[in-house]
Amino acid sequence: MSEKNIPAKKRIKDLNSLEKVYFPEILKALKLTLKTMFRPKFTMQYPEEKFIPTGSYRGRPILVMENNGEERCVACGLCARVCPPLAIEVQAAETEKEKERYPVRFEINMLRCIFCGFCEEVCPEEAIVMSKDYELAFTKREDAIYGKDKLLVPVNQLPDKIGFLRNYR
Repeated sequence: MSEKNIPAKKRIKDLNSLEKVYFPEILKALKLTLKTMFRPKFTMQYPEEKFIPTGSYRGRPILVMENNGEERCVACGLCARVCPPLAIEVQAAETEKEKERYPVRFEINMLRCIFCGFCEEVCPEEAIVMSKDYELAFTKREDAIYGKDKLLVPVNQLPDKIGFLRNYR
């Protein structure tokens, strides 16, 4: 096929002479840079000053425990299925109570966890939530595997997170 038969592509909008040299765009970028450069800066002195996260913060995942001592989790396994790095492991068992199921074993490998919050979003019972805890340090790999003993937190310690989930979900 020869080049004469190919129709020329037409632009929706042709650029004017200033836009062709990108001069207005360069000025816009300089304006933004100068505006940001002269803003007041702040630095937190970390060990002395602690960051206080809001209700939407995604820190360490935790399991919610009701005031009567029962955990909310019904061991559906949705959190384990949706977890991208496969950090969550759930084993279910039957119970005679109203819930019918509960997790015998619930573990999160904190070395794998990427704090994405997918587990929190998919949970139908609001049983797993992302806490405000952001200080995690481990000396051994075994310490990074959190079982139910480290994950269970009473619901009365999480009013702002539960409120956030109910309002903005």
